[in-house]
Amino acid sequence: MAKTIITYGTFDMFHVGHLNLLRRLNEMADRVIVGVSTDEFNVKKGKKTLIPYEQRAEIVSAIQYVDLVIPEKSWEQKLSDVQEYQVDTFAIGKDWEGKFDFLNEVCEVVYLDRTDSISTTDLKRSLKRFLSISQKDLSQAFEVLEMLRRDLS
Repeated sequence: MAKTIITYGTFDMFHVGHLNLLRRLNEMADRVIVGVSTDEFNVKKGKKTLIPYEQRAEIVSAIQYVDLVIPEKSWEQKLSDVQEYQVDTFAIGKDWEGKFDFLNEVCEVVYLDRTDSISTTDLKRSLKRFLSISQKDLSQAFEVLEMLRRDLS
């Protein structure tokens, strides 16, 4: 009998950690369903996304490990999704450990390790730091890099 697994996420700034998660889910089940958080739900969660929902859902849909993408509109929908899609396993990152144990009554709940050294939060922090560098400082840095390039040529 085919096994179905479901996960949820924002999937903003898609990176290798996201890919590793989806690949791992594909190895654990025959059918992978991904709930991508809508822009409206992210606002309710206090999250700011850089990429609109439609584009994030399209990116996740294009991944070979994913069979179906659904919109995640609320915290409460997880139970009804598990029932509607006949899910065998609910899987999510270890940073959520214990938060979805109530689903154990209807399916297996698995908390997975995250990929080391990569997270959307870290990427956004780095981008924010980079964008806070003054134009003058950036210009000087590029001048130094150009001088180094010429010296090494």
